[in-house]
Amino acid sequence: MVKKRKSILAGALTLTAAGLITRLLGFAYRIHMSNIIGAEGMGLYQLIMPVYSLSWSIACSGFTTTISKLVAQENAARAYGDMGRALKQALVVTGLIALAVTAVLFFGADMIGAYIIRDTRTILPIRILAIAIPFMTAGSCIRGYFLGLRETTEPAFGQVLEQCVRMAVIFAAAPLFVPRGLEYACAAAVIGIVAGEFVAFLFSFGSYLHYKRTRGLIAPPTKTPRAMLMLMLAMALPLTANRITGSFLSAWENTLIPQKLREFGLTQAEAMSAYGRITGMALPLIFFPSALLTALAVTLVPAISEATATGDHARIRATTVKAIRFTSIIGFGAAALFLVLPDELGRVIYRQELGSLLLRLGLLCPFWYVNITLGGILNGLGRQSFLFRNSLFSSFVNIAFVYLLVPQHGIDAFLLGWFLSLLFVTIVSLYKIKKTTGVVFGAVNSLWKPLLSAAAAGLASELFHNHIIARFFSGYFALAASGSILLGLYALCVLVTGCVSRAEILTMIKLRRKQAA
Repeated sequence: MVKKRKSILAGALTLTAAGLITRLLGFAYRIHMSNIIGAEGMGLYQLIMPVYSLSWSIACSGFTTTISKLVAQENAARAYGDMGRALKQALVVTGLIALAVTAVLFFGADMIGAYIIRDTRTILPIRILAIAIPFMTAGSCIRGYFLGLRETTEPAFGQVLEQCVRMAVIFAAAPLFVPRGLEYACAAAVIGIVAGEFVAFLFSFGSYLHYKRTRGLIAPPTKTPRAMLMLMLAMALPLTANRITGSFLSAWENTLIPQKLREFGLTQAEAMSAYGRITGMALPLIFFPSALLTALAVTLVPAISEATATGDHARIRATTVKAIRFTSIIGFGAAALFLVLPDELGRVIYRQELGSLLLRLGLLCPFWYVNITLGGILNGLGRQSFLFRNSLFSSFVNIAFVYLLVPQHGIDAFLLGWFLSLLFVTIVSLYKIKKTTGVVFGAVNSLWKPLLSAAAAGLASELFHNHIIARFFSGYFALAASGSILLGLYALCVLVTGCVSRAEILTMIKLRRKQAA
């Protein structure tokens, strides 16, 4: 028998722990990379990542979410045989797609690098990246299966294992590849991606076989292969179309940025360095605190899908309100950190002058963070077409600002387009959720209390940093001390204002202890 329904919070906490560990390891990896290849090398590496994201979108993105939703629904109906059938069919379909994507990347790397990305130094890394696609696809489907069962331990450990393998490979390969130039340095990083995806797939597959045998999930299917395939395709294809379009537009946007920065007057090296500082250094730092929200969004999909399938509207509304309030608390706290200590974060972590970038990007934290959670809620409610339209609008606004305004106004035009698209998507997403579920959002607890708490903590900690800490200390210690004071004051303000109740904190602690036991 499957375990009893697990708490959304308990699952999110497991994924959060893995996410934080993975991001800490990723920071060590990025710091090492930035120190040996510089901002220009990081920019070149980031040009390859949209190709990786687009490949994932084509091969398995829609199927991963579909598996999670189908498994949650079939588990609620105790149709364990259909859960296995759904996963096997997804592995076959996505495996065939993955092989086709691999062939396109491997044999078309010359054209992609020379004519699409317009930097021939990406050809070799793209050809190596092609090898990772089948392993990434299969591993993603199996992780979707576990997430549908609210079993977050296996995906969480696999995530950490993958990052560890990536780091081990790049640390071992860097001395051999980096002296040969930026092209080979990026190739070493991509070899790490291939090795990480392969090891993570082996772990996920072994975990699936063990879990199925030990949890009594071996049962005959109730749906025919054709019925299950049609059901899966009906759910997966719209999601896949959404993700492919979004990834394609994102890839287009990312290739345009360095090109338009050159039109603004920067040299190729300067444009690539600016692009690397934004996408390879500043943004990973900005999104680091969102590890919990990403985990929460993933666990919201099967939770809300299950509640929708059983008609439990009260549970949907309660889950939605708590998720958005929690997101707001994290988002405003992160914004305060980046607004108060932008220079220190850039210098200490990357040894780069990123203060002005982090300051401007920090203002966008609440919007970015809340959209992560809103996406999970809307996916669980089955509003994929709405998310698709939002994604299209956001991408077109960003591309328009990059294409038309960056050549005249530089990177500020790009950031303005980001802000306007995020603001619009946030407003319409909240309205859609309210219209669909009837939920009433409490602006006091979800907006004003976290905002005022962040402002009070930020002002107090800035005064403390400028007049005491910065006078006597510097480097890691000064950053750690000031950051701890800021976050401690913020947590205190959140508790004092009643944004989070004592009962909710006790519930969280009990869930964590129960899970650990």
